[in-house]
Amino acid sequence: MSASAHPKPAVQHLPEQFGIKEGAEEFPLMVVLAVAYACNALCPHCPYTPTNSSIRKNYKGAMLIEPGLFRKIADECGTYRSLIRLTGGGEPFLHPRMTELIEYAKSVGARIGVINNGSLLTPARADRVLACGTDMIEFSVDAADPETYAVVRKGLKWETLLRHVEYAMRRRDATASPTRIVVSVVNQKAIEGRIDEVTAFWKARVDNVIVRKYLTWSVNDPGRSADPSPYLEEDTPCPFVFERLNIDTRGRVMVCGYDIAGKTDLGNVAERTIRSVWQGEVFEYYRSQHLAGKGGDIPLCRGCPDWKYRSWTHNYWKVMENAEVSRRNRIVEVVSGGGGE
Repeated sequence: MSASAHPKPAVQHLPEQFGIKEGAEEFPLMVVLAVAYACNALCPHCPYTPTNSSIRKNYKGAMLIEPGLFRKIADECGTYRSLIRLTGGGEPFLHPRMTELIEYAKSVGARIGVINNGSLLTPARADRVLACGTDMIEFSVDAADPETYAVVRKGLKWETLLRHVEYAMRRRDATASPTRIVVSVVNQKAIEGRIDEVTAFWKARVDNVIVRKYLTWSVNDPGRSADPSPYLEEDTPCPFVFERLNIDTRGRVMVCGYDIAGKTDLGNVAERTIRSVWQGEVFEYYRSQHLAGKGGDIPLCRGCPDWKYRSWTHNYWKVMENAEVSRRNRIVEVVSGGGGE
């Protein structure tokens, strides 16, 4: 995973010292929860898209998370005020009870960040998601014009995306909801040389713009990246095992998001607690190896082509922090008469 062939990033991605993230000593700061493997889009950069892999076939019979399992996870996360990041191998709002489950998670004290493609977050759903105090809504957009969008978000409608994003922002500002609203853009060949243009388009419309590296997940062609420069140098510990874990629709725990095929099975949270997994021997082994500069000795990590794109500092938490500043400023403008519905 040598970074010598690439320039160092302009933004510093390293902390003063490595180790467990503050607040994650007992329980993960973030539980990345796959709530759906069904999708209504055919994005070419998605590792779950059938032309790229057959992973979704492995979830036949478990395309959507069971509400009871979701509630069990939410209950435990709520105890620790952990953030449940709703994502997975598909579109969360294809789950017919998604808004209800988000409301439940918030009611028991969990924080919620939901990633969606914008096609199904209708005004009625947006009203409920905003009203319950969802911490962050992320729209995956990847483009700033209908022609490019038709390529990178195949199967979705540009006009629908704009309408739903604009409504969510208007409603959020008018009700002074605490929800941050951001968009994300994968820096891929389809928008090569236009990342500043895409960022500027969306920055004028939402709280923050996340520019993500084109990840391969050992599935996609790395040649389709528009910016392969790394964030981390060789042997730098991966931050993920110090702050988060992943759970699929069946309740199985994986070490990290790179393992989309579920090669690392750390048990099922339907039968054990998230806390016990987090404090278990496997996670301790991963952390100790990474801290010793031996992360590459772990088979899963040794084969990870995306490790170098992890960040210790310029991450999801930083996005939330920056988006909150923007949210407050926008709401002040609305209250003072500078905007509104």
